[in-house]
Amino acid sequence: MLHGRSSELAVVDRLLADARAGRSGVLVVRGEAGIGKSALLDHVAADDFRVLRGTAVESESVVPFAGLNLLLGRVVDQAGSLPPNQAAALRSALGLAPPDGGDCFLVGLAVLTLLADLAEHGPVLCLVDDAHWLDPGSADALVFAARRLEAEGVVVIFAARDLHAPPFPAPGLPELRLTGLSTEDSTALLDEHAADLPRYVRDQIVVEARGNPLALLELPAAQREGHLPAAHAYRVGALPTYSRIQQTFADRIGALPAGTRDLLLVAAADDTGDPGVVFKAASLLGAGLADLEAAEQRQLLRSDEGRLTFRHPLIRAAAYQSAPLARRLAVHKALADVSEDAYRGALHLAAATTAPDEDVARALARSAEDARRRGGYAAVAAAYQRAAALSPDVAQRGRRLTAAAGAALEAGQFDRAGLLADQAADLLDNPVEMARVARIRASLAGEQGRSAEAATVLARAAGCAVHEDLELTEELLFTAAQNAWAARDFAAVRRIAAQADGLPGASDVRALARAALGLEGAAVADALAAIRELLATERVRRQGNAVVAWWHLVLGDDQAAFDWAVALERESRDAGALGVLPRALAYLARGRLHLGQPHDARATAEEGLRIASDIGQVFSVGYLHSVLAELAAIEGDEERCLELVAAMTGGPPRSTRAACALALLDLGLGRHDAVLERLAEVAAGAHRLYAISSLPDLVEAAVRVGKPSVAEDSAAWYGEWAEHTGQTWARAVALRCRALLTDEERWFTEAVELHRTSGRRPLERARTELLYGEWLRRARRRNDARTHLRSASDAFDRLGAVPWAARARTELRATGESRARPGPDPLGSLTPQELQVVRLAAEGLSNRDIGAQLFLSPRTVGYHLYKAYPKLGVASRVELGRLDLSHG
Repeated sequence: MLHGRSSELAVVDRLLADARAGRSGVLVVRGEAGIGKSALLDHVAADDFRVLRGTAVESESVVPFAGLNLLLGRVVDQAGSLPPNQAAALRSALGLAPPDGGDCFLVGLAVLTLLADLAEHGPVLCLVDDAHWLDPGSADALVFAARRLEAEGVVVIFAARDLHAPPFPAPGLPELRLTGLSTEDSTALLDEHAADLPRYVRDQIVVEARGNPLALLELPAAQREGHLPAAHAYRVGALPTYSRIQQTFADRIGALPAGTRDLLLVAAADDTGDPGVVFKAASLLGAGLADLEAAEQRQLLRSDEGRLTFRHPLIRAAAYQSAPLARRLAVHKALADVSEDAYRGALHLAAATTAPDEDVARALARSAEDARRRGGYAAVAAAYQRAAALSPDVAQRGRRLTAAAGAALEAGQFDRAGLLADQAADLLDNPVEMARVARIRASLAGEQGRSAEAATVLARAAGCAVHEDLELTEELLFTAAQNAWAARDFAAVRRIAAQADGLPGASDVRALARAALGLEGAAVADALAAIRELLATERVRRQGNAVVAWWHLVLGDDQAAFDWAVALERESRDAGALGVLPRALAYLARGRLHLGQPHDARATAEEGLRIASDIGQVFSVGYLHSVLAELAAIEGDEERCLELVAAMTGGPPRSTRAACALALLDLGLGRHDAVLERLAEVAAGAHRLYAISSLPDLVEAAVRVGKPSVAEDSAAWYGEWAEHTGQTWARAVALRCRALLTDEERWFTEAVELHRTSGRRPLERARTELLYGEWLRRARRRNDARTHLRSASDAFDRLGAVPWAARARTELRATGESRARPGPDPLGSLTPQELQVVRLAAEGLSNRDIGAQLFLSPRTVGYHLYKAYPKLGVASRVELGRLDLSHG
């Protein structure tokens, strides 16, 4: 039995009961070494569950997907039932198929689908011990899958040390922290396992163990074997509990025969648990199967389902750390000689090498590239870093450190990437190689919102590389100009443009500068022409659909931006490219918002936000928060809007996007002075690009408070932008602004006609009709006013723009017409994920196909459909297909 853990067991028992009923659950158990995490996992292994268990180990923490292999190696043969791209990604990650170079996040989706498939035959219990030693690829895949479990009947429990070990980040997952046992429970445990010791010795051990169950079990064993001094010789707190336990293990190992010590050392250094590898390497040192008996008798090592495992991680640590250095080197050399895995073999060879050796460094570099093709970027960084340390040539060392820094950046290990880049820079003097380091430093700065710093680093590198590599120089200058613009550093944009003068392939750099400087100042026509020029360049096309979609948004071409975003979304989903998908969903959500599909916009943005948060994409997280904040502002949901604004991230544009969302909220709620205050700064030159859609809000608020002159410059700038975009909807909004400032009806009538011609931006059309209707009512033309106010009211209701709809109804009442509030919108009652599932199901996709599209398990898809049907008043897919789901 587990003493003192009744409440913890109750938590786990609830998870198991839920899984038996078809619901999934996740738990991260944290605590110090020896506190009982592994014992808790032992206790919860249930007979009616399919149990998958793996224990991560320290030396495997740099081997790509080693943890996943331990956990799923015995069931991966069932991956054949997965969608082909998922099956290929998983088999490649586990080294069972050639590397495919696919998106590493696709492995996480494959894990999710595999666990769900296994649960079709009964509940599944997945136990991951020592999760803090998981290699990053395995940790990311397992946490990704765990976050998406919902209705499969799968339980995943991670156990992780929270002291004296690397962190195991799993934000958002439920946690259970184990603390020390009470004195009463400690005494009961000791009485059960060490009744032969005198009471005074047991009492002293209770004091020394400080509630740590492993200490309570191991200190008596050490006492019996003579490896512990008299209990009264201990001074309480002289060593941390985990250190004392590890020392007792080291003392017990030291008393074993030499062959057994060598066998334990090989098993500790190998960490695969493969008996064939362990005994083959041990035989090179003179040890063998006969030496296993002594380790098993002392319960240090055991054979578990065909693998050799240590009873506790501290035993492994003691076996390795207490061995002399020369013996450890010999063990690694033996493991390198027998390893059939190129990556592991290279790591062991490096561990056996104490001086620079180019042959070993080259082997590590080769293994790093193999790991890269499997998507294990953290492993690539580790291999290149060790290869650099073993490189005799200084320049080669610098190049390998650069490769390590780049891989660390890809792995999201930003601090490590920065340190490696700094080390590389100290060793390199070739301008082209220095430029590669500069790109890494600039990427780091950009990821952390320091765009101005990124621009400076890139421009400086371009200046050094200009005489060595013109194409690289032009690439550096283009990226530098992008960062300078993002930072609103227009002086830097001018300097970078000057650097590009005379370079034959830098016309796009100069076009980018014209666009930035024109939009910042008054040369709007030239700026928009420059953007169109950029869209035709090879460099922008190479940057991908996301960049093209963004430029079309700047041009006000909603449909083109939407089409590019749809194409990027389709590509990303088909390839399982989660690294690209959040940006696609960000622009797709913005497009759906502009096209008047608020429910779909929210569902798209929520999905993008979940994925972007999971994989640490700061820009996309910030942008998606801004889309959701704008939706909340339109709906008049002040609490939600404020929450989303507070959560915004993503560098300099954050303050502008936040101000724009809050100003729209204030405008809808009639707080016009607040609108002027929020938009006063962002309407200025350096911020206009990110505040284009808010300039008409400033005009309306200024007119409402009787200060039209405050908005004249913004209205003029917006009017010029609208004219040169060629977008009919934008010209209509510009005319609305002119109507407000001049109080002339002809601009209203022309604006309404342009809106009808355009068919775009239904919210803007409704706002124009509302303002025109208000103007007509004030002119005592009630019948004319009603026509426009009804149209506005209907549109606002469809769009969920609650405060705007209320305002339209108030105006209608003032004309003598009452209008009831509309009934509930069935689509509005669905959660964002239910809406996505319903739309795909209505198109005829199966649950498995929908799951692959939305990164959910098929059973979770079925669960969402089950919840959605009653809300929509249907009972089957056939009835669902008959519904009109065209409005969003």
